[in-house]
Amino acid sequence: MSLKAKLTVLAIVAALFVCFFMFQGIGSNWDYVLPSRGKKVLAMVVTGASIAIATIIFQTLTNNRILTPSIIGLDSLYMLIQTVIIFVLGSQSLTMIDKNINFLLTVTIMMGFAFLLYQFLFRGEGRNIYFLLLIGLIFGTFFESLSSFMQVLIDPNEFQIVQDQMFASFNNIHTELLVLSIAGFGVTLWYLKPFAKYLDVLSLGKEHAVSLGVSYDYVVNRLLLIVVVLISISTALVGPITFLGLLVANVGHEFLKTYRHKSLITGTILISVIALVGGQVIVERLFTFTTTLSVIINFIGGVYFLYLLLKENKTW
Repeated sequence: MSLKAKLTVLAIVAALFVCFFMFQGIGSNWDYVLPSRGKKVLAMVVTGASIAIATIIFQTLTNNRILTPSIIGLDSLYMLIQTVIIFVLGSQSLTMIDKNINFLLTVTIMMGFAFLLYQFLFRGEGRNIYFLLLIGLIFGTFFESLSSFMQVLIDPNEFQIVQDQMFASFNNIHTELLVLSIAGFGVTLWYLKPFAKYLDVLSLGKEHAVSLGVSYDYVVNRLLLIVVVLISISTALVGPITFLGLLVANVGHEFLKTYRHKSLITGTILISVIALVGGQVIVERLFTFTTTLSVIINFIGGVYFLYLLLKENKTW
């Protein structure tokens, strides 16, 4: 099967899943159900596309298909922000009640953390992206420990609110958040456009990219910033989905069998949409909302992660 045919198949499957999700069991309440389901589909498309693009770029820069942007500690930072807000201000604070303020504050802090981290790490000579991964892993553990400490101290009722933030949810999506997310996603794609042409070369490694005339540090810094913005948008919109990027990126590599990032990113976005919409159908129809989509994705992704580790171990 040609690459174009594979992308066509993915597009058709994604469209079928979306149509089934939108129109299955709609009954006579279409004037209420369609807009509600439409918001969920838009949220899933923005989230899936953001995570897919960010993961493909991140794995290209690290030259490692097991790593995902969550290793920098962004998911842990998101939980720390939500915990600190409730710990200091309480669950009735304006920051928690107004979703727009919470969204903008979360995205700004996550981007600010990443910017300071990059500025500090890439200022000195001899520091590379692997040093960034190590520091990010340490910060992630530190943020998680702080979050756990404060969660033990807060009121049990408010801890329930924090616990709800731990799992991604596509229910009760606020239109205002969706508009902000789509706008941020669009601006980020526009900023990515001039740097996307370097991804195929960067996949060859730093030495080859430099020898072919790529301004490596400049391009990598901008691409890492794009990764952080996309992950920040998706996490602030619906919550953390740790293993989604790992799952869809590796399935995309295995199915498409191409090094061309234009096709790879397109296919991975479609796979991500299929995974999210299909997962939401299972949550709503099979489990009747007794679990969340992130639990299903993280379970499947975790199993697949173990498979990848065992596969690589046999290769070594």
